[in-house]
Amino acid sequence: MRPKSTARDLPPRMLRRKKTLVSGRTWTAYYYNGRDAEGRRIEVPLGTDLNEAKRRWAELDCKPAPRETGLMSFVFDRYEREIVPLRASATQRDYIANLRQLSKVFGNAPVDAITPQHVAQYRDKRGAKVRANRELALLSHVFNLAREWGYTAKDNPVRGVRKNRETPRDFYVDEQVWSAVYACAPVELQDAMDLNYLTGQRPADVLKMTVKDIKEGALEVRQGKTNKRLRILLDLPDGSRNELGLLLDRIRARSRKVSSLFLVSTPAGVPLNRWTLRVRFDAARKAAADAAEKDGGLDGAALAERIRNFQFRDIRPRAASDIGDLAAASKLLGHTEQQITRKVYRRVGETVKPTK
Repeated sequence: MRPKSTARDLPPRMLRRKKTLVSGRTWTAYYYNGRDAEGRRIEVPLGTDLNEAKRRWAELDCKPAPRETGLMSFVFDRYEREIVPLRASATQRDYIANLRQLSKVFGNAPVDAITPQHVAQYRDKRGAKVRANRELALLSHVFNLAREWGYTAKDNPVRGVRKNRETPRDFYVDEQVWSAVYACAPVELQDAMDLNYLTGQRPADVLKMTVKDIKEGALEVRQGKTNKRLRILLDLPDGSRNELGLLLDRIRARSRKVSSLFLVSTPAGVPLNRWTLRVRFDAARKAAADAAEKDGGLDGAALAERIRNFQFRDIRPRAASDIGDLAAASKLLGHTEQQITRKVYRRVGETVKPTK
């Protein structure tokens, strides 16, 4: 006779164990009520997630897996639970937004039912073409892990599906635009702009820089997105300070009401975050554009338009563009391939000589 489950919502031979922890929370785990080779009763751990436990129960009891564990929504949930937290905070936000969008279309579909044609239809009907490419890239990774986790043995249906054509942003921050915004910026925003330009790092990594990162004549950086480590030199070969070294000396020598470990902080010692940085940059950009427009004439209107197109994320490409040596630019940005630097971040043409 088949042993009964300890709860009506569980399949036969599945047991639920509960325990109250010291914190007051209830810990719940699931087990398979089985037998060993000698016929003695054993409890095989199935984990703490009910859906995953049902899948493992089905394998042990030689039964088809419950239908809900074969849906894409289940795979999306596991991906969000186990993979997303391993990414940087900004990447986590992007992944979660993409998963929400994908779940609207594919969530109720069985994993094995999705075909390349379905993926192509999703690409064509999605209004945001660039965003669609990011969502398909994430969907491809989800499918690769679904195969690894044993949810499907089919080929990845995203593989081979064409992506939408993308045109990389090519706005270059020239000296006129830079100077106009810089002149309207408070000192903490000027520091952020200078650090971003001289180090070539992502804005999020610039905001995390502290005085403790300055060691043995270099600024040590650990990139949040790739976890890559860099040591950016602060001195020239002759021993004198380079521009980054002079900037850091000025920042550290500046008097503040409250001392701060962070290199980008207000005169009151409050470090900037991504939101306060954006507020300050938007305000400085608007003031600069208004001033250019007030000057009147076609030149003023054209300059105002260029200023309004300036985004803080354009500073990193400006750094990559202003370094003559592509290999050196790629190293500073932390790229493993020079092609990425050349294609996405170099926004000025190659310098060449005339015929005569």
